[in-house]
Amino acid sequence: MTRVNHLKPYLLLGAVVLTACGESGVDAPVAENSGPDYNLTLNMTEFMAHVLEPTADGLWRSAGWVLDEVDGYYELYPTDDEGWQRVENQAAMIVEAGNALMLPGRAMPQAEWATYSQAMSTVGLTAMQAAREQDEEAIFQAGAQLYSVCTACHQAFNPEILSRFAPGSLSD
Repeated sequence: MTRVNHLKPYLLLGAVVLTACGESGVDAPVAENSGPDYNLTLNMTEFMAHVLEPTADGLWRSAGWVLDEVDGYYELYPTDDEGWQRVENQAAMIVEAGNALMLPGRAMPQAEWATYSQAMSTVGLTAMQAAREQDEEAIFQAGAQLYSVCTACHQAFNPEILSRFAPGSLSD
């Protein structure tokens, strides 16, 4: 069975890229902090794999459509209030994941790190609003924006991961 899904390459690349952020083995330096002690047990690779990747995947799997030779055309958008609530919940977790990336001891010292983390939170807020309004186009666009933020961050902080997934290297 061959699936044709215009989002599939982006979903696959986004999921893999999110998983690998920080995969170079270099974790964020521990900063001196006179504030509360944050539990930063998860290193960056674990944070991406256990927190951010599944959350982003949940959002991405709620937008777009599939054209399947067996099942035909179907949309990925939620079809009821409960489904839209799940999307809003995923979007809220994107907001907080962006915040968690800025915690002392996890955040990178470069200003771009905060810029990308804040952009992630902003996209999450946009996606939350789209879910509240049950706006299919807006949730699709928010997913695209999230992909762009993640890709830009990985280009800045883990560029070697992107070269492993050159166009044409992804398969169904």
